[in-house]
Parts: sequence; structure tokens; C-alpha cells
Amino acid sequence: MTTKSDAASYEVAVRARSALGEGPTWDAAAGRLLWIDILGSRIHTYDPATGRRTLRRSEQHVGAVKPRAGGGLVLNLRDGVGLLDPDDTFRWLRHEPVPGRRGNDAAVAPDGALWTGTMRYDEATGGGTLARVTGDGTAETVLDDVTVSNGTGWSPDGRLMYYIDTPTRRIDVFDHDPDTGRVTGRRPLAEVEDGAGFPDGLTVDAGGCVWVALWDGAAVRRYTPAGALDRVIELPVPRVTACAFGGRGLTDLYITTARVGLDPAPPLAGSLLVVPGAGEGVAQPAFAG
Repeated sequence: MTTKSDAASYEVAVRARSALGEGPTWDAAAGRLLWIDILGSRIHTYDPATGRRTLRRSEQHVGAVKPRAGGGLVLNLRDGVGLLDPDDTFRWLRHEPVPGRRGNDAAVAPDGALWTGTMRYDEATGGGTLARVTGDGTAETVLDDVTVSNGTGWSPDGRLMYYIDTPTRRIDVFDHDPDTGRVTGRRPLAEVEDGAGFPDGLTVDAGGCVWVALWDGAAVRRYTPAGALDRVIELPVPRVTACAFGGRGLTDLYITTARVGLDPAPPLAGSLLVVPGAGEGVAQPAFAG
């Protein structure tokens, strides 16, 4: 299979200096993109139709932010999962602080459950987890031997779940039961070769292809449902963290980047980038809590 490479297809959506930009998520109800700066404890919104932006500071490092079905946001924070109500009131859904650990990437499953990842600040092997949190706050630890829990996503029919524990260099796939939320049969879909960076955040398009951001790889890759690499979007920053489809028709690919650990950092490190017309995304469910 021929791999298509795009070296100059990106645009700058928001020029920023995020230490660890992450977690782009299209909020369909509000017509805006949500994204975060984990280490800067900042929650950003961006409306591509008007250019309007907002910024909210969090009292803790925030690993992910997602819309809620009833309005407001759910946050994967250092010390657990929190809720922002539509009136901006904060409350904990699950408060379970572990010294030296924080929340990282998270994703909402087709049934509205939030799959939350954690990791140690020192990235100790096996120090993180992946858990499934339902709307009432009930949590089940699915994986308890994770190092850097990152990208999570589902096939368009909801029967496959993709997952990344970054140091493994793998994109793994599970069988997923949409009725129970159970996953089984973990196996590799693809592996990122030495020298190409490390897989970070991911998103799945309408054709079932998996788009993966490469930390220290200066690119986003697309893998087919069979695991074949068929597209590479080259970017001007090495630390590419996550990607998601958004905008009208869900055709634009938004990409977050980081500048932490880069000295000197490239001019666009920490900015939000976009590739217009990159593909066709899938509408993401809101958290059922």
C-alpha cells in the first residue's frame, strides 16, 4: 500500500505557547473545539466560525475535558474526575487522589461512559491505570498496569476499542461490547518503529481508520482498520500530542502540540493546528453524567 505524505497541509488555528497542549474534542452542541494545556492547568475553547476563544484556569493539572449530555463539562484532573455544571459550579464526581499520580487522556465511549487514564508524574512503569466511569460516578479499573495512558477511541460501529500506552509504541485494539462496555481480546493493531516518535492521542474516522499523533515524531499518522499505515501528515513541531475531527461536517482535523522540554522550542510548539478537509470524523458522544 502507498503511504501518502502531506508536508504543508496544516494551518494555525490558535497560535499559543501551551506547555502541554492536549485533548482536542469537538463540542457539537456548542459548535466549538475544547482543548487543554495539562501542565498550564488551562481549559481552552475555540469557535472556528467566529474565531472566538475562551480560557479557564483549573486549580489542578487537567488531563482531559469533555462535554456532558446535560450541559457543562467533565474533567479528568490530578485527583480524580470532576464536573463543571452549566453555571460554572465545580464538584467532584470521583475524588481519589494518589500522591505522585495525575489524570491524563480520557475519552467518552458510545454508551456515554468516560474512560479515564492516569500516569505517574515520574512516568514509572506500571504506575498508571485505565478506568471506566459511568454517569453516576461508578468506576471500574480495566487496566492497572499502565505507564502513560493515552489515546482511546472506538470504531464507528462501537465494536472495537483502540488504546495507546505510549511507551509500548503500540496502538492496541480490543473487542468492545457496546451493551456492557466490556473489552476483551487485546492485541496490537500497529507499532510505531524506532526513530519515528511515540504514539500519543488518537481519533477514529468514519471509515474506521485510526489517526495517531506522534510525540517526538512531528507528524500525525493514519492507519487503516487492518493496521496498515496509509497517510502521514508532517508538522513543524516535534511534540504532537493528539488529534480530533471538528468543524462543520467534522471534516477538519485539529491537532494539539507541546513545547515542554524543548529548548529552544519551534515557533509553533504549543499551538493548535488544523488540517482542513482532512477526512470525515464521527460525532462523539457526550458524557452521560
